[in-house]
Parts: sequence; structure tokens; C-alpha cells
Amino acid sequence: MASITKRDNGKWRARYRDAAGKEHARHFERKVDAQRWLDDVSAAVVHGTYVDPQKARTRFDLIAEAWADNPRWAASTRARNLGILAAHVLPRWGTLPLDKITHEDAQRWVNELTASGRAGGTVRKIVGVFSSVMAKAVLSRRLAVNPADGLELPRQRLAPRRYLNATEVEALSDACDEWGDVVHLLAYTGLRWGELAALRVERVNMLKRRLRIEESVTEVNGTLAWSAPKDHQRRSVPFPAFLAEDLAARIAGKAPGDLVFTTAQGTPLRVRNARRDWFDMAATFSGLGGLTPHELRHTAASLAVSAGANVLALQRMLGHEKPSTTLDVYSDLFDEDLEAVAGALSTARERALADYLRTGEPVPIAGAR
Repeated sequence: MASITKRDNGKWRARYRDAAGKEHARHFERKVDAQRWLDDVSAAVVHGTYVDPQKARTRFDLIAEAWADNPRWAASTRARNLGILAAHVLPRWGTLPLDKITHEDAQRWVNELTASGRAGGTVRKIVGVFSSVMAKAVLSRRLAVNPADGLELPRQRLAPRRYLNATEVEALSDACDEWGDVVHLLAYTGLRWGELAALRVERVNMLKRRLRIEESVTEVNGTLAWSAPKDHQRRSVPFPAFLAEDLAARIAGKAPGDLVFTTAQGTPLRVRNARRDWFDMAATFSGLGGLTPHELRHTAASLAVSAGANVLALQRMLGHEKPSTTLDVYSDLFDEDLEAVAGALSTARERALADYLRTGEPVPIAGAR
């Protein structure tokens, strides 16, 4: 129910009741403005974009608190998001009502972050948290639109991805001494470090040469957090025959629930400690200074493609949610496929042209439809 009445002071009072029966009112100098406001409210109700004005005055930090209560986040994701929220987002927006945050203000903030010298990727992560909180406000009907939509963000400079060849993998493995089999497993299966560290004896099938990847472990603020693999992509990963002997030695005498790889003290492998104790030194000794364990995952992708793996096989091996993700990340590895296609088309055209010149009749290219 809506109405417009003229007050004793000459102003026009427009009012309406929402679905909960709560009354909302505003005063205007002109009747036409009061009617326009009611029309806008009616249109918002019809299109499903109506927002209770009181809800829109919720402070940003309160909706951020609700946003942070996300049961789907892994421990590492939670720590990263909350760190960004506390360090960069709440100091700027925390006490403001949601309806006072405009797209223009958000763009000025982005420009300030960029001008401060922060890398494009860093700015994008900060704005991503802000945008996600505002999306929560839209979802909970506190805002009609997300003021972070359409922000102009700085470009992200992507460092060239590093791939080792098989010879470099062997050099690194030798330099790692007793941990050489860890290098081989990462470089020839594409496991993430956390997946390798969480691998248990019962998930190693020596007969089929398969690893069941069902768990991952990550160090978060000094504490180990156990979870499902990234994107919840449990999978079965084949391993080359040459790794069987090393894996058999690792699991010998262990119970099914024991970890395959542990420190001398029997504790899980932490990537930070491994890099400090042996990985970084071995990489430098092998002429691969600056190499990270995660780059062995990239190496596995490169070696697999070189051996003839297609996109679907690579996706399953690496545990990507979709083939498109694999293509987005490793599109450069398939450049040779494009060259092969161009070469095949050229050869087919030359063959068809030769037949045409010889017979005077068009000859279809083999396989064409």
C-alpha cells in the first residue's frame, strides 16, 4: 500500500509498506518527485531488486563477518582471505554503511592501491575480497547491485612458467639425495606438495601403479590443516614403472593408514621446512636456482604433453575441475599441436591440388565433412 499526502509545511510525504508490513516514508518538495520515488520502489519490487532501506544501512564490517563464515573454505583459503580483509579492506570500508559505498568510491580506492606501487596481481586479490563481500550483501538483499562490478583493474603481470626437461629433473633428483624420489614423483605425476605429503600407504596400488589422491595437508600459520584436494577433485593418478621400486621401499613395514613420506622423526613433510633443509640447496647446486616445488607440477604437465597426453588426460592427472582450466593454465604447451594442424592442412591441400591438376576433377580432402 502506498500513498502521497501534503504536509502542513508544504512538503509532500510519500509512504509505502513493504512485504513485512513495515512502513517507509520520505519527504519531497514536489509531488512529482514523491511519485517518482514510489514508482521506482514499485518497479524494484516487480523486478525482484527491492532492498529494505534499513538493511542497506548495515555496516560493511558486519556483512564481512557473515561472508567470512564460509564452511567451504580450506584452511589456507580462510587464512589468506581473512588476512587480506583485515589488512586492506576493513581499514577502508569497515565502518561505512553499505548504501554509502559507491562504484566511483571503489574505483578511486583501486586507483590508490595501484598508485601505491602494489603489483597488479596483489591489487586484484584485494579487490576480489572486497567484491566478494559486496556480492554477499547483494545475495542477502542488502544491496540491489554490487558496486564492485565493472571496476577497472590493473593488468596482472604473469611470470613465464618454468618447465624442466627430463635431464634437469634427473640432475635435481640426484642433488636431493635421499629425497630424490620426492622430486621424481612430483615431476612425473603432477601431485601438489600437500597431496604428496598426505599420501597414505593404503592409497598406493603397486599392482596397477596408481595413487588415490583423496587428501591434502597444508601448513597454515604453523599448524597442519588436513582437507580434501583442491577443488575437491579426488582422483586416481598413474605413476611410471621406474617409481615402483622407490615407492615399495617407502611403504615397506608401514601400516595401511601410515603416511608414505615423512621426516626422519615420522612427521608429515612441510614444504617450508623441505625448502629450507634440502630442496632450495639442491636446486641451486643443479643450476636451477629459484625453482619451487610447485614448478615440478608444471614440469609434469610439460612432460606428459611431450609424451602425447591430450587435454582430458592431463586434466584428470592434475585434478583440474574442468578441461578449460587445464587449457587456460597450460595453453602454451599445446602450441605445437596448432603447428601440427597447420602442417597437416597444408599437406592435405597439396595432395588434393596434385590430384586435381592430374585429373581435372575436385578431390575431397580425406576426413572432410
